[in-house]
Amino acid sequence: VESHNHPSAVEPYQGAATGVGGILRDVFTMGARPVAILDALRFGPITQGAERATESRRLLAGVVAGIAGYGNCVGVPTVGGEVEFDPAYARNPLVNAMCIGLMRHDELQLGAATGTGNPVLYVGARTGRDGIHGATFASVDDPHAHERSAVQVGDPFREKLLIEACLELYASGIVVGVQDMGAAGLTSSAVEMAARAGSGIELDLDRVPRREPGMAPWELMLSESQERMLVVVRAGTEREARAIFDRWDLDCVQVGAVTDTGTLTLREAGEVVCRLPLSMLVDDTPEYRWPSEPQPVQRLDDDQLATITDLDAATAAGALLDLLARPTIASKRWIHDQFDSMVGAATAVRPGSDAAVLRVRGTDRALAASIDCCGRWCARDPYAGAMHAVAEATRNVACSGARPLAITDCLNFSNPELPHVAWQLEQAIAGMGDACRALDTPVTGGNVSLYNRTDGIDIHPTPVVGAVGVLDDAERATTIAWQPDHELLLVGPAGAVALDATEYLASLDTALAGGAPPIDLEVEARVQRLLVAAIGSGLVASAHDCSDGGVAVTLAESAIAGGVGASIDVAPLVEATGRVDAALFGEGASRVVVQVAAAQRDAFEQLARAHDVQVTALGTAAGTSLVIRAGTDVLIDEPLAALAAAHAGTLPRLMEGIQHA
Repeated sequence: VESHNHPSAVEPYQGAATGVGGILRDVFTMGARPVAILDALRFGPITQGAERATESRRLLAGVVAGIAGYGNCVGVPTVGGEVEFDPAYARNPLVNAMCIGLMRHDELQLGAATGTGNPVLYVGARTGRDGIHGATFASVDDPHAHERSAVQVGDPFREKLLIEACLELYASGIVVGVQDMGAAGLTSSAVEMAARAGSGIELDLDRVPRREPGMAPWELMLSESQERMLVVVRAGTEREARAIFDRWDLDCVQVGAVTDTGTLTLREAGEVVCRLPLSMLVDDTPEYRWPSEPQPVQRLDDDQLATITDLDAATAAGALLDLLARPTIASKRWIHDQFDSMVGAATAVRPGSDAAVLRVRGTDRALAASIDCCGRWCARDPYAGAMHAVAEATRNVACSGARPLAITDCLNFSNPELPHVAWQLEQAIAGMGDACRALDTPVTGGNVSLYNRTDGIDIHPTPVVGAVGVLDDAERATTIAWQPDHELLLVGPAGAVALDATEYLASLDTALAGGAPPIDLEVEARVQRLLVAAIGSGLVASAHDCSDGGVAVTLAESAIAGGVGASIDVAPLVEATGRVDAALFGEGASRVVVQVAAAQRDAFEQLARAHDVQVTALGTAAGTSLVIRAGTDVLIDEPLAALAAAHAGTLPRLMEGIQHA
């Protein structure tokens, strides 16, 4: 996962587009062919009357267009993601892009400059002045106060050529090491490659391809122009490498060589203009130890809950329709329709379900991927909120039938020099670590975006988690869409929810917030293992995890997706939570609504008992209305058409006529 938060706040189209380009290069630099893009986006409120709503709508339009413009042109499908709207992001939007690639283990490419005398090749696009100071620009408060020249400009068509040329180069077997020119451009790629190998590197800046005259050495070294790579090949194979890039109409120039000096040496016009020990740039850099100040974590107590009027038959349906129309919960089809999710013809489950699913060519297998985080929870309790982020991402993957394999992350935080933010960062990392150990999901890598703060306003701590899993049989993949005449079961603890920091609570005129819901990682692990086993055995027709808006929104989304209504009894949930609103709209972890055929219910429940997971019968999918009752009291009776209209209409209505920057 890569962040392009600060650039997107200033130039939303190019900021988002080059964020996609950067994460694609991170993947194919390793030797993998990129097969999918996901995104996690955060904006301020876009509803009429909200502060900075017009600006947030403009940013949303630009970011979505930028992701679509780059991903669609480069030929990699954008298959999923998530979008949330909250006042905490009104001045600092978040744009996180995730890329998945496929490769054979023995084709892994490493970013190390080994072999004294081996040539160092500059390949790809030419260097300009765009993106200079891009890395430092992302390390200051208030990105709006800084120059737009720090934002890079992308060319997806050149990126496509670079992907194919690099993969062909790897197949030739002549590559020693490779790295893309990301943050800090040629400086970081040269220094990091040499440092990893314990070698040195010497560059002749006169040879660097450039598209602007008169560039100074420091500009050449710090430019973050896009679609560029640094490659070390075996001595004597330069002509072979150049022939490959000539076929793809890309520059391939020897700009230097690997040395054994342990230094970065730069020459211009035959003169040494820089000679620095690599250790000064890598190992001997300052280590920050920011002061940390714990913040109180407070859950809603009974007295506070008593001030919230509970729902009844007269108010529950209206509350559901209101939640379905809230931008964070509402259909994101307005966004997904701008993305080409089917290019490459490997997408088995398109955007809109809990996880995207992609077939692995030449096998029966498929990959599933999801990206998640609830900033509201992390703001109230960063330790628990980060555990929830890991749990939800892996749970969404499990809801497709895939066994979670690993996660990656992007830690989006405010200014870490502030003691309360340093504490948030510490707590979130600890929470993610504990969740990964409990769920047996290693962290393969990550990204950090700090200083997301403007006018003294912090973003919510937002540790975005991307998860990937594998299905042994792609045909068994499940979606959220209901099938008619199947029974509906709630998997997981019926009462493990709270109204704290929920979308429902945010919809009320109340100052109450509370903390993050509780989470039991042992229960979470058992639920995920059950889902993988049951779906793999063909016992589950659909699955949808209970997330924003609680079980009622989960039911409505699945009903809309499948075009099938249901008759539901939430009496066991009301009994477990003690409130109607908590039963319907309370949020928590480890809960999934699954569909099973009546003939397979006993087998499913037997498997659930073997996994020590609670199962609660909810009802049956049938008809054209969603009817939710508590015993004999009908709380909600809404036609699917009304639910679908509320869910689908928000973004098209709010974004009508909005042009991206």
